[in-house]
Amino acid sequence: MNKEERIKVLQDVIKIKSVNDYESKVADYLANLFKKYGIESQKVKYCEGRESLVATYKKGDGKVLGISGHEDVVAAGDESEWIFPPFSAVIDGDKLYGRGSTDMKSGLVALAIAMIEIKEENVEINGTLKFMGTVGEEVGELGSEQLTKEGYADDLDGLIIGEPTGQALIYTHKGSMNYTVVSRGKSAHSSMPKEGINSIANINEFVMRANAEMQEVTNEYKNEVLGETAHSITIINGGDQVNSIPAITTLQGNIRTIPEFDNSKIKTLLKNIIDDLNKKDGFNLELIVDYDIYPVQSKPDSELIKSIQFVLKQELPITGISPTTDAAAFTKAENEFDLVIYGPGVPNLPHQIDEYVSIENYLEMIDTYKAIYKEYLK
Repeated sequence: MNKEERIKVLQDVIKIKSVNDYESKVADYLANLFKKYGIESQKVKYCEGRESLVATYKKGDGKVLGISGHEDVVAAGDESEWIFPPFSAVIDGDKLYGRGSTDMKSGLVALAIAMIEIKEENVEINGTLKFMGTVGEEVGELGSEQLTKEGYADDLDGLIIGEPTGQALIYTHKGSMNYTVVSRGKSAHSSMPKEGINSIANINEFVMRANAEMQEVTNEYKNEVLGETAHSITIINGGDQVNSIPAITTLQGNIRTIPEFDNSKIKTLLKNIIDDLNKKDGFNLELIVDYDIYPVQSKPDSELIKSIQFVLKQELPITGISPTTDAAAFTKAENEFDLVIYGPGVPNLPHQIDEYVSIENYLEMIDTYKAIYKEYLK
């Protein structure tokens, strides 16, 4: 493809309003693009309107390199606050504006175009490129979880996820866990509180215990790259009116986990607090884990990372990040594989208004991906 075609493909994909839904339109567009260049693809249905896309190009019997990005984007918020409409893909100078331009349709499209150009230019490789565009990454790694369960990652030797990383190679990231605690009490008139059970008072005891014990975890366990566990109670809802004892109160919290004290240990800690409090008179607390993404840790000196460093002819920082990615699901596959998260875009722009990608960065990354594919599959 020439420069104008590369840019138009990205603009077309950004114009698709795949806000936590409607990813099928992105899958359709990319499937047609692959078909135009003689590459077979398969749509994997998650539910109505939501399809991941898997495409493969094989030339030789060598390694299998997975290349992946998510098709969904987060909501644009108040669209009137944007310089340009968020789904118009306007170009201003070197900046291409739009929701998903950085997170992460530029990475998704760059990975796909690089694969197409490897085929079109008949680049000498020995192996297979496997493109995996996923649904629902922003709301729980839905597509990558499905693809992993159905075996699409079981033959991988390496995997590149094209999230925006700037000048860094990411091989590890924190996990994320959302939980809800429901406190059930008994309503009564506030003039006769002993006739009721105050669900807010009971959940307050959970808050004090959870904050104290999670602070101990934060103090005791460290990861030299990812740092420490982070626990935040972020939502509390309880009570109906000011002169009634509240019968039901709910609490929600988020925890960013590290390998040294992972999600399973967190769940045990929280369950033990709940069980202990429920031994007290009047306590009826329930723990619900809403979102359970484990931390990811791969090898910082893998063959894939070495291939990238060789191609770039420089030593980029090899490090970790706090946000989760589709790697959390893909690394549950039957086999272990090389992993790197590396892509175009501005790392601190995801989910913000006036999101953009540098066109120069996007175009350069296509060429970089091509060189990486060739080196890793030589």
